[in-house]
Amino acid sequence: MNIVESNTQTVSDNSEIKKCVPWIYFVIFFAVLNESVFNVSIPSIAKQFELDASGVSWVVTIFFIVFGMGMVIFGKLSDIYSIKKLITIGIIVYGLGSILGFVMQSWYPAVILSRAIQGAGGSAIPALIFVMVARFFTVEERGKMFGILTSTVSFAIGIGPVLGGYIAGSFHWSYLFLVPLPIIVAIPFFKRFLPNEQRRSGKLDYVGAVLLGIVVSMLILFTTETSWTYLLVAFAALILFIVQIRRAKEPFVDPSLFSNPLYRSALIIGFLIFGTVISVMFVIPLMLNKMYGLNTENIGLIMFPGAISAVIFGRVAGNLTVKRGSHYVVYLGLALIAISLMLQSSSIGLWVWYIGVALIMMYIGFSFVQTALTETVTQILPVHQIGVGMGLFNMTSTISGAVVTALVAKAMEQKLFAFQLHPFISDPDAYLYGNLILILSLVVVASALLYFLSFGKKAPQPVSEPA
Repeated sequence: MNIVESNTQTVSDNSEIKKCVPWIYFVIFFAVLNESVFNVSIPSIAKQFELDASGVSWVVTIFFIVFGMGMVIFGKLSDIYSIKKLITIGIIVYGLGSILGFVMQSWYPAVILSRAIQGAGGSAIPALIFVMVARFFTVEERGKMFGILTSTVSFAIGIGPVLGGYIAGSFHWSYLFLVPLPIIVAIPFFKRFLPNEQRRSGKLDYVGAVLLGIVVSMLILFTTETSWTYLLVAFAALILFIVQIRRAKEPFVDPSLFSNPLYRSALIIGFLIFGTVISVMFVIPLMLNKMYGLNTENIGLIMFPGAISAVIFGRVAGNLTVKRGSHYVVYLGLALIAISLMLQSSSIGLWVWYIGVALIMMYIGFSFVQTALTETVTQILPVHQIGVGMGLFNMTSTISGAVVTALVAKAMEQKLFAFQLHPFISDPDAYLYGNLILILSLVVVASALLYFLSFGKKAPQPVSEPA
């Protein structure tokens, strides 16, 4: 019997679990929103505490590190403990970190600690939500739900800087800590409607978790600080991590995950695409300010239609995934992103709404890729690996946002691509931006080629558990 379908079908017959669906979308929005809502307030925080760029960057960096690691940890814990208990704990910790940050706003170490606590609690939500959908719903229901979830994620990432800029400008940056607090109202609904699961006994591989955390932290620090010491430490920790997961009785990450070539390809593609889109969201506001002289509010106006379009077309992506298969939607999404980036790179200096329209195409393509790639991952993993597998996939995608953006920022700082390369750009001031976005479009094309070589055209079949 196919374990994936039998498991999800049994639980999905219970109408109680379906009452959680609106709250699933509600909490995922506030969890992901915090990834980008602080970005526009970094200059204000640096000014208040008299910090340089590297010092204030920890407000964002610490959140990405803990959030990324937390998704793997909670994904692993979901194989051992009830999702109902874990998501309640995550939301409470998320709320406590938010309150602490607001109360202790005048002491910078407490601000950093609060962001770390927010990352730890907030990471439970996407990690457990995707496992919840994969575990409790049928294949048909999953496709539609993943579409809405990923469109909500895209919208949250896109609207974060706009909302953050408004709140910080109208009040004070510390009020951004209070943005996630509405999420607390979801706790009683999850406690009432989520099933009481009887999970297997087990324990967490703390050594493996710490070593993976060191790898992730040092990698991000290397990209932001450009110190080879961090890279050497990351490499050493990676070697120890590989040794640990091979010798541990219950490893933090099952080594067999990495022996699955389809899963390895999905990790790489997720890293490249998520990192590309997030870095474009970093470059575009700077370009709009430099080339068009737009202020924060007008930049938000140009980017907002794209964020809204992700919500609208996320449902379309889910329906297409069910009707046409995940492969079709991945290819369509990658094509839209690549075309969008090529149009953006070719339109710099022309009417600004050319950029705005191209961004809409990018957001739509991103929601398509997220929806279908997530569904692909759930299909190529056996049920007992979905928790940690999805956690690692989400962590890789999230960390890529910090890593690729840092690399792009370094390239811009050193003006590595400030020369004539793009055939349609003649303005020397636009060389840097046009070339960067053009190169990122080629990364998307390479990702599409890797997907085709790995998965081909035939949709993957759900993996059955061994007898």
